[in-house]
Amino acid sequence: MKHAGPAALDTLADLIASIRERSELKETRPGVFYRKGKAFLHFHEDAAGLFADMRVSAEWERFRVSEADERATFLATVERSL
Repeated sequence: MKHAGPAALDTLADLIASIRERSELKETRPGVFYRKGKAFLHFHEDAAGLFADMRVSAEWERFRVSEADERATFLATVERSL
């Protein structure tokens, strides 16, 4: 699964804009966020859709973010983890 390219990130523009509002996160490259100096969140794309990988504790978890309801659920998960 490859990292999300510019077109995929454009599809997620509203979600990414909401994540950018969080002062705890630093966007090092488009769609790649760090927290406390460690990679925290980035996006992938493949034929199955769009996905976000977020570090939960020491492990990465993958979340599907292709649909609006999935993005809303994911954003709530981000909020809870900060």
